[in-house]
Amino acid sequence: MEVYMDNAATTRAYPEVVQLMNKIMEEDYGNPSSLHMKGVEAERYIRRAREILAGILKVEEKELIFTSGGTESNNLAIIGGALANQRAGKHLITTRIEHASVYQPMMFLEQMGFEVTWLPVNAYGLVDLDALREAIRPDTILVSMMCVNNEIGTIEPITDAAAIVKECNPNTLFHVDAIQGFGKVVLHPKRIGIDMLSVSGHKIHGPKGTGFLWVRDRVKVQPLMLGGGHQKGMRSGTENVPGVAGMAKAAEIEYTDFENKLEYLYGIRSYFIEEIEKLEGTVVNGGRSRGSLNRPAEDQQDACAAPHVVSVSFQDIRAEVLLHALEETHVYVSSGSACSSNHPAISGTLKAIGVEKRYLDATVRFSFSFDTTKEEIDECVAQLSRLLPMLRRYTPGGRKRGGKRV
Repeated sequence: MEVYMDNAATTRAYPEVVQLMNKIMEEDYGNPSSLHMKGVEAERYIRRAREILAGILKVEEKELIFTSGGTESNNLAIIGGALANQRAGKHLITTRIEHASVYQPMMFLEQMGFEVTWLPVNAYGLVDLDALREAIRPDTILVSMMCVNNEIGTIEPITDAAAIVKECNPNTLFHVDAIQGFGKVVLHPKRIGIDMLSVSGHKIHGPKGTGFLWVRDRVKVQPLMLGGGHQKGMRSGTENVPGVAGMAKAAEIEYTDFENKLEYLYGIRSYFIEEIEKLEGTVVNGGRSRGSLNRPAEDQQDACAAPHVVSVSFQDIRAEVLLHALEETHVYVSSGSACSSNHPAISGTLKAIGVEKRYLDATVRFSFSFDTTKEEIDECVAQLSRLLPMLRRYTPGGRKRGGKRV
């Protein structure tokens, strides 16, 4: 039995997405910038994608910029936003638990002379909103914060954060990395007070290499891709018609019957946590409560969690060893952000939330989709139950003498 529990890394494309993309590549393959009928047909797919995505977000179609994925969207928002608004100031704010596609652009801008404030988080991964309020200055031009943490699943209080940003400095831009949030929470960025929002297609059962950045009308962003003036000069390059259409189709499917899907997925998550905590030497990281963007930020006793990500630390076992042991049983998980898997390092998120040192290299991410079944959960837990005692016999902290761990 194959059990895929790495959906936060990427998802399997919906059959309807594959079918639509195949049709476009085989039949409606024109360049959307061409003036002949083939080009017109291709342009229709782009327009339809704009209609679908704008409808989901409750925004204007002209405010969407199609990109090659979440990384490009985040880079365009942060670097493009900072460069376009640097006359108003050079102070930027983000958190200590951001994805590399946010914190590395921030570090790049630091090297260019910008100043970055890195906000702390609590043990659940919730950003310190008091620190945010204190950090905003007259020269603060951009705040960037993720919607859902990609490693521990915590939903950040972006509604409250947006209110604070606009209260303290109405001219400060507020960017949200919604790459793990889109398709798992209801997002209406204009109503919240967001200025820019990043989305990736392959996290929602769409194709890899697709994404978009929503930019509120009249927000200034300097383009990073130059050459053909496509998308009103904001992102040059021939549009990826099958990819854009496939991403929009996936989003449409994802948000159909959404509340029932969420109810199911939160049930799967709760069941998984209940079963995993029966195993010896396990610690679940992050919040437990069902998620919402509108939960009062002052509730610090727990944190809202997205329905699809669970971070678990395993005593006396290296994450990489467990990952490959599970792989041998056809159970697929991740030891952290897959985007950084080729560059192993201790997770900045785990350090930021205060995970004990002995667990920093012993944490595995399990991530689900709306298609994950209870039977798959049972198989995963059964394999863990079999593997954990065996693996602990061969680790220094897990060796036993006289039947007791020393």
